[in-house]
Amino acid sequence: MNALVSEWIDKAGADYYSAWREYRARKHPNYDGAGFHAQQCIEKYLKGFLIHSGQAATWGHDLIAVAERCIPHFPELELEKPLLALLTRFAVRYRYPGESASKAEAKRALRAMEQLRKILRNKLELTK
Repeated sequence: MNALVSEWIDKAGADYYSAWREYRARKHPNYDGAGFHAQQCIEKYLKGFLIHSGQAATWGHDLIAVAERCIPHFPELELEKPLLALLTRFAVRYRYPGESASKAEAKRALRAMEQLRKILRNKLELTK
């Protein structure tokens, strides 16, 4: 795996652990932050996959738009669009005043992250 792909994967891993840490915090859990980091985790895996498949990573946080560029090399992602849409809401929607994620919404984001992370890691042939 090339160094740039590895860096995207490492950054995705940092967001993965941040998502769970924000969700599990005993004092002051941050459900907005948990969902945001879940979205960021998958965004970085997708962008790493783009580079792995010979494309340039794109700017933007719409996971469906990023996935559309991955689908020619990874058609199974088409089936994951509902999860990608769920996570995309966390990129901006809950980051500013006006709305806050509930614990249940954050949990759904974490479940989506886990499912998508698993299939992306398998596609990238990452074992641990």
